[in-house]
Amino acid sequence: MTGGEVAGILVAVFWAILVSFLAVVLVRLAQTLKATTKLVADVTEQAVPLLADASATVRSAQTQLDRVDAIASDVQEVTSNASALSTTVASTFGGPLVKVAAFGYGVRRALGRGRADTPPAADRRTVIVGRTVPSARRRKQKG
Repeated sequence: MTGGEVAGILVAVFWAILVSFLAVVLVRLAQTLKATTKLVADVTEQAVPLLADASATVRSAQTQLDRVDAIASDVQEVTSNASALSTTVASTFGGPLVKVAAFGYGVRRALGRGRADTPPAADRRTVIVGRTVPSARRRKQKG
């Protein structure tokens, strides 16, 4: 064999190895693409019902929010009605009740002045058992 024939055989063997390697890579790539296609199809099958459920949940939440909004407006109306009622009651009964209370206080004071045997309020002292006198007051009492 001559040198040219050996070189030709080496080139042919090299090309055979290269083509075999590329064939293996293409087969693996085809398997990966099949698996990816199956995975995408499975995800799509599962995602469509999930999206439908999510859409139904959002619609339900919107309905509940509409109800809460209606309740909040009703509560606001009741609050304003209660405020108006409170103002009406205060203006209707407040003035006369204050007058009656002032009259009762005046009568009690007038009847209280008639008693000369009770000591004035400033002379009375209250004793609380178990309570200590602050140090500043203690010094005043000793001196």
